[in-house]
Amino acid sequence: MNFCVLQLSNSFLSVKANRSRPLAQGLLFLLGLLVVAPIVCAQQPGETPGSDKETMQLLLKRISLLEAKVKKVDELEARIKELEAVKSQLAPAEKTAVPAQPTVASENESESAGERAMSERMDVSKTLLRIRGFGDVNLHGDTQKGDTTAFTLGQLNLFVTSDISEKFKFLSEIIFEGGPDNIYGITRGENNTFSVDVERYLVQYSYNDYLNISAGRWHTAIGYYNTAYHHSTWFQTTTGRPFLFDFEDRGGILPIHTVGVSASGSIPSGRLGLHYVAEVGNGRASRSPLNQEPVQNVIDEQNHKAYNLALFARPEAIRGLQVGFSAYRDLLAPANSPKIGETILAAHAVFIRPQFEWLNEALVDRHSVFGTSQVFNTPGFYSQVSKQFGSYRPYFRYQYVNAANTEPIFPDVRLRHGPSVGLRYDASESVALKLQYDYTALRGQAATNGLALQVGFTF
Repeated sequence: MNFCVLQLSNSFLSVKANRSRPLAQGLLFLLGLLVVAPIVCAQQPGETPGSDKETMQLLLKRISLLEAKVKKVDELEARIKELEAVKSQLAPAEKTAVPAQPTVASENESESAGERAMSERMDVSKTLLRIRGFGDVNLHGDTQKGDTTAFTLGQLNLFVTSDISEKFKFLSEIIFEGGPDNIYGITRGENNTFSVDVERYLVQYSYNDYLNISAGRWHTAIGYYNTAYHHSTWFQTTTGRPFLFDFEDRGGILPIHTVGVSASGSIPSGRLGLHYVAEVGNGRASRSPLNQEPVQNVIDEQNHKAYNLALFARPEAIRGLQVGFSAYRDLLAPANSPKIGETILAAHAVFIRPQFEWLNEALVDRHSVFGTSQVFNTPGFYSQVSKQFGSYRPYFRYQYVNAANTEPIFPDVRLRHGPSVGLRYDASESVALKLQYDYTALRGQAATNGLALQVGFTF
């Protein structure tokens, strides 16, 4: 028995002396000695060598089991340390920066401390810049004299947004497009060059549902189409916008863009769902189109500003219905001509469901020449209907614009009207194929037939 006690004491001392081994290993080894000690002590000096051999094998087996358990404990401790390290990296900084004590430090150390304090005050995820891309490629041909059948690169649209804070947001559309501009019937630029335009450029402040203020460049809230569909054909059912809402540099008759300040929001009206939009801006240019952009981005040609007020309702009783009215007022100053007062009155009624759409808009663009009794009224409208069947959406649109031959602002428009028939096929969630036929009757010219194939996509 004394021999057994001496062996246990020596084993314990050897484990205690080995400071480099983990505590867990030492405890497990001591536990093993306590387990096997009775077996060793039970052996008498007179026992046979065979019995000693069996005892040693049993001891070795138990030691192997204990070593396996120690190995698993070590692996578990290492895994816990890894998880704690990852957690410390992902956890946001919750402690506020403590003012540094006045000590002598190098310039680099001071900059590092400032950067750390700045990173603690700013949450980068809240001001993350988000970019969505849209584009289209077209094949188009028509029977108009002088036109050719060609592949055409459409607009490449980079839609950029950022949440500056909980109340402020930034939004812009940066457009890369090829081809010449067509302003008031005058072609400007080369056919196969690319240009870059910032079509929308807005900082928005949202106070609540009843008041949202924006400053910058936006799409004027005339009617419905101009604010529902911007510079991406992928969102539109058809291959392009109605002629009534064509962009200024593509021959359109309306001030599609405005630079200034706008306010919008809901009007307390219960289930009627009334909304308003109030805008004030530079308006559009009216001087020589050869040397001036139609959108006055930087300098207004006069002190007078353009005003627009739009009201629309989205009644809860008829889901998908929107009806509205807008009134736009501006003063134009063409070169070497009297000033012209411009008033645009527009009304719309649209009904949109996921599988069905019916768009209807009508307006009149009224120009009155100062100092004379001349008044020029340019009416226009369009109606568009489509129904989706699986991945296919056939559609029909009829459009009409009638401007006088002597119209002082856009004399090239005149009368044009006709139907468009097409089919949109959604090849995937991000790619749409469109085939469209257009027939356009023109005043004083032969009618034209056109066929267009378009691939629109988002990325």
